[in-house]
Amino acid sequence: MSKNLRKKFALVGLYLLATCLLLLMISPYLYMLLQSLAPWREVDRVFIPSSLGLHSYRWLLGGGLSTLPRPWLRAWGNTALVTTTVTLSRVLVGALVGYALAVLSFRGKRPIQNFILFQMFYPGIILLVPAFLLIRAMGLYDTYLAMILPGLVSTWAIFMYANFFRSIPREVVEAARIDGASELRIIFQIMIPLARPVTAIVFLFLFMERWIELLWDMIVVRDPSKQTLNVLLATMFGPYGGYPGPLYAAGVLLTFPIIILFLLFSRRFVSGVSLIISS
Repeated sequence: MSKNLRKKFALVGLYLLATCLLLLMISPYLYMLLQSLAPWREVDRVFIPSSLGLHSYRWLLGGGLSTLPRPWLRAWGNTALVTTTVTLSRVLVGALVGYALAVLSFRGKRPIQNFILFQMFYPGIILLVPAFLLIRAMGLYDTYLAMILPGLVSTWAIFMYANFFRSIPREVVEAARIDGASELRIIFQIMIPLARPVTAIVFLFLFMERWIELLWDMIVVRDPSKQTLNVLLATMFGPYGGYPGPLYAAGVLLTFPIIILFLLFSRRFVSGVSLIISS
């Protein structure tokens, strides 16, 4: 067998292996999607249903039995509200603080950098009880602010922006200052546009992290009208145990925004990863 032929067989083998791994990775979501579209008599009985329909989604969002509350759409809106607010705040604070640590000179800069690194490796679960007691003492229990306030700052976002801003030549900042630009104008008109690939990575990861948050939301909010979709899914298996189709449909609605965002920002995500690896 020639060398070129062996290379072709090896390449085909790698593609087949990659295809099998990809199918294995997406099979849970594919199963969830198919079961959400399957007739109720076939849910969890067959992998590929005999027909597909939107009955579970109609039941979930408007139909169904009046004896069971179905705040699914409101819960999805709660998740979108909390996640969007927290993610935008983390990105904005990360860019501002990252710029200060990378470009500005001030007293206490080194201790702050060390504290940020320490916080990145500190297990957050240890602070769960103190954070809950603080939220309750502030009178924020069972409110949207209880889900939003503790997550407004991400040390990981600060770390990512600070590292990227350090790679930008200082001459760029100095030239902008000579032209009379303020520090905020330099951040929003020069540094953040240059950091678009990094922003895509930070935004996607932080959005996904907050979108799938369960434990904290379950602890600080008990009012069903304020619960996020994750909490609703986790607490509704009892009354909805006989309706697995709508539960699968709710799971699809929960994961759908993450997939859409990844598809929209996939190019910037790949370029950002390449930029981080090269640096």
